[in-house]
Amino acid sequence: MAESREADFLRELYQDWSSRMVADPGMSIEGLRSMFDEWGKPALEPEGVSYKSDDMGGVPGIWAFPRDANLSRVILYTHGGGFAVGSADSHRKLAGHLAKALGVSAFILDYRRSPEFPFPAQLEDAVAAYRGLLGKGVIAEHITNAGDSAGGNLAISTVLKLRDLGEQLPGSVIAFSPWLDMALRGETLEANAATDALVGRPILEGMISMFLGGGTSPLDPLANPLENNFQGFPPLYVNAGGAETLLSDAKSLCDKARNEGVAVTLSVVPAMQHVFPALAGRAAEADGELLKIADWYRSL
Repeated sequence: MAESREADFLRELYQDWSSRMVADPGMSIEGLRSMFDEWGKPALEPEGVSYKSDDMGGVPGIWAFPRDANLSRVILYTHGGGFAVGSADSHRKLAGHLAKALGVSAFILDYRRSPEFPFPAQLEDAVAAYRGLLGKGVIAEHITNAGDSAGGNLAISTVLKLRDLGEQLPGSVIAFSPWLDMALRGETLEANAATDALVGRPILEGMISMFLGGGTSPLDPLANPLENNFQGFPPLYVNAGGAETLLSDAKSLCDKARNEGVAVTLSVVPAMQHVFPALAGRAAEADGELLKIADWYRSL
């Protein structure tokens, strides 16, 4: 199955980024961040969604408020970008589409990024924001942790950290193309190397170096959730594209969590690139996936 013409927008964007990084192998972190802030381009502006800058638990971010949403239910959204690039602004449209599909509000975190702030700064910020929501009176079961790529890792690891702290857990977790294995053992890293337009071993190795900062093991169970256990974990929805190198991470997560008693839904859409829901409003593949997630959410 081939991607749609509309979905090709994301592949072309990723190929452009890849070409620019190859042409400038010494690109500064500021240059990388400026480039990756183009991640907002594929999604069209969601209709009937307003935004508000705010902070939660001392962590800055952006609220997405769909018209007629149930504001007592909140998505805590952690953006992708290898823990080093991407921002709440680059992902606000994607989070807005997700919130609209679920009929809830969303808070998109601007967590601290590496290399200036290596692990566990990102996790600390996500935990602080979650506690901030609880402090505002949001019921834990009405919170959904969601994120993409490295942010999908954070959506998951935040729950694992909260469990370790003995705190109430969110009601559900959604992960788009989560990047989980800091040891880079997934078979699709090689098997899908020719079809993934952005993510390959070299870029991941660079992100790992910045994220772990030389002081954390790639097998740390909070940096690498595949090394953790999932006992007591809330219902989990994971999606990935069939063309992406991180497909193995999504599958390994679901196999492990399912074997440990978690209610897991895995959706792999053929020919799609990394974080293909970023095409929300533009491509049928992304919009169809959001409808599937909404059906899953309503069934919980």
